[in-house]
Formats: sequence, C-alpha cells, structure tokens
Amino acid sequence: MGVVSIFTDGAAKGNPDGPGGYGVVLQYTDKEGTLHEKELSQGYMKTTNNRMELMAAIAGLEALNRPCMIDLYSDSKYLVDAFNQGWVANWVKHDWKRERLGPVKNTDLWKRLLKDLEPHKVNFIWVKGHDGHPENERCDSLASHAALSRDLIRDEGYTG
Repeated sequence: MGVVSIFTDGAAKGNPDGPGGYGVVLQYTDKEGTLHEKELSQGYMKTTNNRMELMAAIAGLEALNRPCMIDLYSDSKYLVDAFNQGWVANWVKHDWKRERLGPVKNTDLWKRLLKDLEPHKVNFIWVKGHDGHPENERCDSLASHAALSRDLIRDEGYTG
C-alpha cells in the first residue's frame, strides 16, 4: 500500500478576478524513492469554503488509482473534525440529522467522500489557516498553484 499526501485548499486563489477556486496536490514517492506531484483543479465557483474543501478532498481521492495510506491536509477544521471526532458516523446513524442544527448540508458530497474513502486508510490533519504556520503555508501555496492547473477534474454535478 503506497503512502500519499493530499494537500487541499478551499480558498485557493485560482481566479484573481473571481470568487477563488480550489486546488489539490497529491504527493507520493515511488518504489525508487522519487517524489512525484500531481496538481488538480476543479475550477472556480461561488460556494462556501467547507463545500470547496469537501470537493477538493474528493478530487484528490478520485485521482488515486490504487488503495493508499493517505495524510490529507486541510485548513478546514470542520472537515477534519467531522471525521476525527466521529461526526460523520453520527450523522449516518441519525439519517443525516443533527440534534439542534437540523439536517446536515451537502449530504451528497459527504456521502460521496465516504464512498471514496472506503479503499484507503486516511489520516485527516488540520493545518491551521492564516497564521503563518509552515505546514499551512505549504498547503496554501501548493493548492493555490494547483488551482491554476490545466489538469482539470470536471464534474458538472458538483460544480454549481
């Protein structure tokens, strides 16, 4: 099982004249020990950062063609906590409802992410945003650069 790092950024500045876009970078080492990177972009959209982070994570996972051990870096504490603190399992148990907050938003994306996670062992790592932390700077610069990538993942059902 290979080891892959996925860097996402839901606020990647892919479009200087628009609302932003998001990018994903996959980093992996082959059998010879050579580091490789693949940059992906879903394009630009007007939507919330949490939704963008979800789609960025999905884009990264869908680009993998084999089961891997994954470190997924995100500056969305909501996305990371949703898995690390068992929120998603609780939503599924309660038919995607939250006690006081009502229905969970973006359930189509959460369900798709759950499906994409199945073949992999994923470690969600929160990278605190906008604080000058080296890992966040790395995540932000990699993903922002990837938002300009010509290697687009197009999925019209999830770009509205």
